Amino acid sequence: QVQLVESGGGLVQAGGSLRLSCTASGTIFSIDVMGWYRQAPGKQRELVAVMIGSSRTDYADSVKGRFTISRDNAKNTAYLQMNLLKPEDTGVYYCNVDITTFRKTSETYWGQGTQVTVSS
Repeated sequence: QVQLVESGGGLVQAGGSLRLSCTASGTIFSIDVMGWYRQAPGKQRELVAVMIGSSRTDYADSVKGRFTISRDNAKNTAYLQMNLLKPEDTGVYYCNVDITTFRKTSETYWGQGTQVTVSS
């Protein structure tokens, strides 16, 4: 089993910054993909940023140039640095990881979500 613990959400004014963290623990052979999704009230969950392996990244068009995803492999932790936040960035942010187990199977896990609220 794998547990994901997220932190770093909160309330911030437009133009401000927040950094989210997601730490994975448990029986993990390798973490293949780490990503962040968000869900605004009344909307579907959407991909915000993803890191495949240790270097390849992809971002939603709405956050390009403002958000940066990174990871610390030694800590099994992913980060999402969010700058120049806008009210439309408000939502619950979820960490998502794809791992390979020691049995060489692939599994996907979600964090519990952390609220980000950007006031205008």
